[in-house]
Amino acid sequence: MTFISKHAQYDTEVTSNFSHALQAKVLLGAALGTLLLSGCQTSDKDALVIEPVYSQTMTQASGKRSVDKEEVARVRTALAAQYIRENSLDAAQQQLEKAFAANSRYAPAYDMMGVLLQKEGSASNLKKAESYFKQAISFDPEFEQARNNYGVYLSQMQRYREAADQFEIAGAALGYDGRIGALENLGRTYLQLNDRPAATKAFLRALEGNRNSLIAHIELVDLLLDAKRVVQAQNLYDETLLLIRGQGTTPRLLMQGIRLANAQNDTRTRQQLAQQLLSAYPLSAEAKQVKEWLKHPEAPWQ
Repeated sequence: MTFISKHAQYDTEVTSNFSHALQAKVLLGAALGTLLLSGCQTSDKDALVIEPVYSQTMTQASGKRSVDKEEVARVRTALAAQYIRENSLDAAQQQLEKAFAANSRYAPAYDMMGVLLQKEGSASNLKKAESYFKQAISFDPEFEQARNNYGVYLSQMQRYREAADQFEIAGAALGYDGRIGALENLGRTYLQLNDRPAATKAFLRALEGNRNSLIAHIELVDLLLDAKRVVQAQNLYDETLLLIRGQGTTPRLLMQGIRLANAQNDTRTRQQLAQQLLSAYPLSAEAKQVKEWLKHPEAPWQ
């Protein structure tokens, strides 16, 4: 859903093209970003190690060194994450098999395998991915990252109601690093279910947790405009412009500005933004909408 993402990255594809199946590719990228950065609890330096160094302890009984199997699984899973970043999927698979061999109940390895199979994307691997997500959750029911990633998977499968259940669990887990991203995914899932009040509530929760959530800002502007809550929508729109300062704009943001100007009978601003939209993004869906309005100015503006 990307998953989102806890990193409020200003991206047109993330903020404006979430129209079908929760934009599975975008969400998967967001989920990967969150998982690889926080799910394995490994730094970039650790993830880039070619041959991992396993922690070892001395056994008092025999005096021999024994390898901490969970640490082996953790490092192997971290290496798999790095390989997935590099799109080296076969190498990632090999690392995860070694993680399973070290600790057959290591939940993050199962979660990562689900992500890997989902990324590969063939029908057979998509089918297999679900069992790995479920296994991760069964081994650790409080593993919120697996909940979020399973929700992303369910969204891709257009099983939105089930996805919402998983995002709700992850979004309610205080202290979970990816909680805001899960709430953003929850809001977008409710939009797919056409439950706009629930979507509004989810995005407001995301803002309460992180006032810099760009996704929540942009989605809420449209929701509030649709609900005729123009003043609140304008306030959030102004905040959005501050968040993206220096990063340019998007067709969706320009259209929101046009809608706000129209709702407040600000003809001059509406015309300025419409011209900017037509000039900068002439092939966008938003530009097409403006052109239709210009052909029929007597029609009510939506």
